[in-house]
Amino acid sequence: MRLKTKLFVGFSSILVIMTILFGISIHSLDLSNRTELQSQKDRYQKIKYSNTVQAEINNISRDLRDLMLQDAKSHDFSQTINSIHTSRRAIESALDSLEATAIRDTTKNLLNKIVNLNFDYTELQETCISLISSGNKEDAYKVVIAQGALERGQIFRNVQELNDLEDKSMDDTMDSSMAAYDRALEFFFGSLLLILLAGAGMTVWTIRRVTGDIQKVTSVMNSFSSIQEHADLPRIDIRTNDEIGEIAESFNQMAFSIEEHARHEREFIEKIEEENWLKTGAAEITALCQGVQDLKTLAHLLITKIPPLVEASYGVIYIRESNGDKHCFRKFAYYAGGALESTQEVFYLGEGLVGQSAMENRTVVMDQVPDDYIKITSGLGATSPKSIALIPVAFEDHVVAVIELAFLHSFGLLQQELLAQVSKNIGVTINRVEAHAKIGTLLKESQVLTEELQTQSEELQLQQEELKTFNEKLEEQYKYSERRAAELETMKVSLEEKARQLEESTKYKSEFLSNMSHELRTPLNSLLILSQTLIENQDGNLTPNQVEYIKTINSSGNDLLTLINEILDLSKVEAGKLSINYEIVDLTEIKEYLERYFLPVARQKNLDFIIELAKGLPGSISVDEQRLLQILKNLLSNAFKFTDHGSVFLQIQRAEEGIITENNLLRESEQVLAFLVKDTGIGISENKQNMIFEAFQQANGTTARKYGGTGLGLTISQKIAGLLGGYIDIDSIEGEGSTFTLYLPNNPFETGVSSISHDEAVLSLDIPLGPTNVSEGSNSTAEGSESESQRMENGNARLEGKKILVVDDDIRNVFALTTALENQKMDAAFAENGREGIEVLENDPDIDLVLMDIMMPEMDGYEALRRIRQISKFANLPIIALTAKAMKNDREKCIQAGASDYISKPVNLEQLFSLLKIWLYR
Repeated sequence: MRLKTKLFVGFSSILVIMTILFGISIHSLDLSNRTELQSQKDRYQKIKYSNTVQAEINNISRDLRDLMLQDAKSHDFSQTINSIHTSRRAIESALDSLEATAIRDTTKNLLNKIVNLNFDYTELQETCISLISSGNKEDAYKVVIAQGALERGQIFRNVQELNDLEDKSMDDTMDSSMAAYDRALEFFFGSLLLILLAGAGMTVWTIRRVTGDIQKVTSVMNSFSSIQEHADLPRIDIRTNDEIGEIAESFNQMAFSIEEHARHEREFIEKIEEENWLKTGAAEITALCQGVQDLKTLAHLLITKIPPLVEASYGVIYIRESNGDKHCFRKFAYYAGGALESTQEVFYLGEGLVGQSAMENRTVVMDQVPDDYIKITSGLGATSPKSIALIPVAFEDHVVAVIELAFLHSFGLLQQELLAQVSKNIGVTINRVEAHAKIGTLLKESQVLTEELQTQSEELQLQQEELKTFNEKLEEQYKYSERRAAELETMKVSLEEKARQLEESTKYKSEFLSNMSHELRTPLNSLLILSQTLIENQDGNLTPNQVEYIKTINSSGNDLLTLINEILDLSKVEAGKLSINYEIVDLTEIKEYLERYFLPVARQKNLDFIIELAKGLPGSISVDEQRLLQILKNLLSNAFKFTDHGSVFLQIQRAEEGIITENNLLRESEQVLAFLVKDTGIGISENKQNMIFEAFQQANGTTARKYGGTGLGLTISQKIAGLLGGYIDIDSIEGEGSTFTLYLPNNPFETGVSSISHDEAVLSLDIPLGPTNVSEGSNSTAEGSESESQRMENGNARLEGKKILVVDDDIRNVFALTTALENQKMDAAFAENGREGIEVLENDPDIDLVLMDIMMPEMDGYEALRRIRQISKFANLPIIALTAKAMKNDREKCIQAGASDYISKPVNLEQLFSLLKIWLYR
């Protein structure tokens, strides 16, 4: 209010006091009436809010009951949830309005109780909604009926109690209004006297207020001129809107402007001082380096000047040196250090913080230094630094030195900026000094060379005439060499082309063998599985002759599989892809294994079978056990095949001294073992003994016609023996028998040379090489087969009721596998490719395990495995990969794609059931 207005109001109030008297009286009566109306209006609003709380709680209760009748994924369910949230907001709004109008403590306490009950009821609603959403409607119903009804009743009772309190308050307000009306008349006469007194008091107060504010302004202005720094200037504390208030506000703004100007002036001065300090420091160090021609001197000058300049208490400078093919940083000088300190003298790039700072060309700062770090010492004591800084010095982006400084305080930004500027000049100086040193060295060398050249020039003059003659001859030879080089280049291009063609041929051959393996094994898989199932004759509806026919079919399939494996093994050996895995092998275990394998064959043919371990043999040898067994089984199989009476004898002994082959596969210094396989069979004539080691060759046509075979076994065995470092020798007399001797070196410490894949082991060892045909038709074999079948059936009882998904595009394999699984009382489902397999898994959650074929159209097994593993609920589902390619690295590729295990086709049912039991009960 303006001063003029204050004076006018003060004096005019006395003149209008009588008019105000009548107005006050009328106003008092009107105020009493409005108070009563407002009380009634407030009461109506409170009743409305109370009714809103009760109505919305009833709506929520009804919506909760509706939720239990609705589908959790339906649109109505979502709408009902939204309706509950809307009712909650209405209740909260009504309670907020009631709290805003509450005056008495009793009403406030009651409202707080209602709010807490509503919060509990809201939590109960969320619990019900969560139970209903998870499908547990029965528990939700119990919560709504039992606890929900109890909490609603408590809320309704408290709301009713609130209404009763408001009714009582309304009655009290009516009584108060009647009393106020009576007091209005008394106020008329009392207010006349009070207004007269107030008018006089207002006049006095206005005059004193104006004079007091003027005195404050005068006092502050008088003290302003005595302040020199223009910081924290006084302010006039007057907040009126009159003329004096405007003067005070203008003065305060002026004081703020003066303070800002003074602050900017101080900051500008500080910045100028910092820049001057930086320039001065950089100039001092630059001037210090002028004229220095020695790195040692330069290092001492720098480390003496820099630490005091940046307030460091310790310093070391490392300068780059060449150490052979590597660069290192050697300590050249230190500041405040000692000769007996155990600090490292040399750092290579990346070694320690010094080497790391040099390698990254980056300043390294440590603000927390351990207590056992370097000590900063003086005559009075020693202390640990508070921070460490390592500053690289570079020239053309190549670090030539590192400066390490230790501080008793934090490494400031101003010091960092100074060292960053100085490091550039130091880098140039170090490079200049090094270049000067190199120039001096080169100058000395050049002087020595000049003297040598003077001596040699005389000799060269004498040799010049000889060189002219020699050059003429060289020119002729050079022309001849150019022609020869052109011819060699042509030959090189031709050889590279042939090498490329050979590589493509090898690749096509490998792919052809892989595809042929797949095409041959796929029909064999169903043939062997179904024939094995029929051999078991679980229903007992096949005659003995029919069972024998089926055994013959199964045996023929195994013979065909053996031929496939032999061809693949031969191709791997010739391509150099057959790997060897050395391990420690117990010779006694080899003996026991071969006895178990061949004794049934010997008993059937009425032959004596003896295995003898000679004295002096080591208990174990270092060899690839699988490859050794492959060779011995082939040799023994041939011995039993071509022997009709007499015996078959295997002897393991040390080889005679001086055993050595033409290819030096065995050395005299090695310990050599000999495995002798002797038989009393038909023997081999001397002129055909070398031929039997060639592929697809046997001794003669008549034996081939009588005994059959492909002639690959000995070829593969000889090549595998060569990979093991040995060879196979033969000593045979036609009509009397043969002796095949396998010579192998024993290298006890040569283990883990290379690895052999799972599929190669299956190819070479899991399939019998020959004796399977010998035992056909034997009663003892048949009985053994029946007992084995019974054992398998009993052992597979754990598989009953399991559900297996077969994914294969070949309906024959699907039929064979599902038949074998169902014979073991398992449930089988199938899909024709990977995409359909994923759909079946999604639609059938009861599947326990998947048999996944790899070679399929549309989506192959690898892609199907990867996609199944990307689905979280199938992350631990057992999946066994099936493949008919059976080539190297197939197992690794399947496991990487997501398979739990791997089995090659044709599937061996016993092996398959074993894997099923492992993975179903893992």
